[in-house]
Parts: sequence; structure tokens; C-alpha cells
Amino acid sequence: MYQLIKPILFRFDPENIHHFVTAALKTANKIWGVKSIQQGLFHLNDPALEKEVFGLKFKNPVGLGAGFDKNASMISELANFGFGFIEIGTVTPLPQPGNDKPRMFRLPKDQGLINRMGFNNQGVEVVVQRLKQLKRDGLIIGGNIGKNKVTPNEEAVNDYIKCFDALFDVVDYFVVNVSSPNTPGLRELQEKEPLKRILNTLQQRNSKNGISRPILLKIAPDLTNAQLDDIVEIVSETGIAGIIATNTTLSREGLRSENSLKSETGGLSGKPLTQRSTEVIRYISEKSGKAFPIIGVGGIQTAEDAIEKLEAGAALVQVYTGFIYEGPSIVKNINRGILKKIKSKGL
Repeated sequence: MYQLIKPILFRFDPENIHHFVTAALKTANKIWGVKSIQQGLFHLNDPALEKEVFGLKFKNPVGLGAGFDKNASMISELANFGFGFIEIGTVTPLPQPGNDKPRMFRLPKDQGLINRMGFNNQGVEVVVQRLKQLKRDGLIIGGNIGKNKVTPNEEAVNDYIKCFDALFDVVDYFVVNVSSPNTPGLRELQEKEPLKRILNTLQQRNSKNGISRPILLKIAPDLTNAQLDDIVEIVSETGIAGIIATNTTLSREGLRSENSLKSETGGLSGKPLTQRSTEVIRYISEKSGKAFPIIGVGGIQTAEDAIEKLEAGAALVQVYTGFIYEGPSIVKNINRGILKKIKSKGL
């Protein structure tokens, strides 16, 4: 069904159609019976798919990556599509509009997206109030946090603290985002000393009434092996729970799309990222001796893509661009493939 309407959707601006579709989903879910129909179509429940990672129990290993629901405004609707977990954000302390439009571009020939959104979101307080009112039904929710554009890097740690403290009671895990290419200077925080400062500071605050939250670090695919070695060392030294690999890439290598699209600034996601994100997962897994969990993301559109990342060392996977290109059936299709692999004793 989705493949029939996708050509129509793809005729419109990606950001505008995102808002149109999300509004339509909200309206549809107010109709009696729609939720049950969606769950019947898209959920695959099997105990063999359940996983416990960094102390949390996931009903299946396929999650929705950050960026799709920046403001935690449609978690209930997205949960109907069978995700094992949903990551909201990136959230910043203060609301910000993000970069000028247009700021998202489809690359159909490459099954990719370029975005330069710039952490557009309504601010952490709005997100907190939404999450407080949410009926979770066991759904795992991650909070992806970042700094405001106007905050200088020397003071970035304060923005991460504000988001961490505000979201602590309403999310299950945190993701420190220092790897988006769309906030000027942000990736400089991936360097060893500023990154250790942020992570150590959050770890020192990571206890409330005897409860702590897993803290993950989201990294760029454009890091060198030497930089990845530093990341492995930092994870070990700070004691954070794990890594999300990877964010979007600045590379345009091998793209078949028109030069007018390839020349757009921003982070590239989707199929062109498949191989590189898997390489990063494998490298980190082997370099660390599988010392910590990795969530694999980047170019996952099929069960085979997901299984490749799991076999490379990922404990869980996330989709984003694949969700846009393949539609809501992607989650069930991936879980079905993983389940088949599990039952064949191969995963």
C-alpha cells in the first residue's frame, strides 16, 4: 500500500509532507479501531525477539532513530508500527527554529536523504510535559540531547546538564549527540578532552533516588580509526553504557544523484551510509572486545541490512531514512527476518 502512495508523497517537499503525514496519523488514531488495525498489521510479537541491553528489556531490537519525532509529539502513533523502542529529539534546553528552509532533500536514485535541520525543536520543557502525560505500555523511550546553537562550546556541558536533569524521570536512556554536522562547531565536541568533560559530568549526576540511566554516545561515521580508538577509550574511562553508530555523513562519495542535490550541505543518511556505518560498528566492537553495547543505525532498509549490523557487533538497530523509503511495514519485515535467523541458530 505504502509503495503505491509513495510516488505521490515524494512529489512534495520532504519536511512539509512529514508534517502532513504525522498530522494525518494523529487524526486517524482518533478513530475507533484504527490503533488495533495498525497493531495487527505491523506488530510481530515473539519472546525470541526480546532483548535485555544495558539493563533495559526491549520487546524487539528494532527502534526508531532520533530526528523523526523531535518533540515527542507522536510516540503513541509511531508505537503502533511495532517499534521496540523510540528515540526522541534531538532536544535542546531552549526552543530553537533550526536552520533556514529548505533543509531536507530526498535522493531517490541513492535512496538517501540530506538534511541540515539544525536541532529544530520546541525545547526540553515542552518535551518533558508531553512525556509525563504519555501512556507507555512498556515502550522504551530514549532521549537524544544536544546544545543550543547560540551556546559556545566552552559552555556546552551546561546545556547537556539541563536536558539530562529535566528528562531524567521521563526517559529510559540518554543519547549525547555531539556528532550532528548541522550545528556549527558541534563535532569539535567529539575531541577527547571536551567529550570526556561532558560524559564525566553527566555520569556524576547519573543517580537519583538510587536510579541511574544508561548514557550512550552517538558518533559520526566520518571519524578516523585513531579517533574511533579514542572513543573506545573514552567509553571505558567514563563508564557510559554504550555507543550509537552512526550519525549522518558529510561524504558524498559514490552518489548517483544530480549534482544539484549532491551539492546541498548537510548530513547524508540512508542507503549510501550502509557500508560505512557497519564498518564503524565492526571496528568498535572488535577494538573494545565487545566491552559495551552498540546500537547500529545507518542505511537499514531490509532485514539483511539489520542482520549485517547485528552480526558486526550491534545489540540493537534503528531505522530512520529506511522508514521513509520503505514505509511502516519495515519494522515487521526486519523483525521477521531476524526471527528467522534466530530460529535457524545463526544469530
